[in-house]
Amino acid sequence: MRTKTIFIIVFTVLITIFLMINTDVVEFNFIFVKKDISKLLVVGVCTFIGFILGYWVGRPKVTVSSYDHKENPQVKPEDHKKSISDSDRDYIS
Repeated sequence: MRTKTIFIIVFTVLITIFLMINTDVVEFNFIFVKKDISKLLVVGVCTFIGFILGYWVGRPKVTVSSYDHKENPQVKPEDHKKSISDSDRDYIS
């Protein structure tokens, strides 16, 4: 197994053990309301949000360089005129 996989497994086990130890109910103060909530829920939600924010901040950025070659250059209007046959030009005029 790779080191990264082992680290993820160990970290997941440690978080799970930590969450299972802290299952007692505590008074949690929201901005306007106080509620009795399990520590398990509070720590679990905060951990999940932390993982999401960490992924969001650490994901690779997509950069566009002016030095990149365009695969599909824009078609100029003159190019369409060249593709018209002589009989079509006579009909249009």
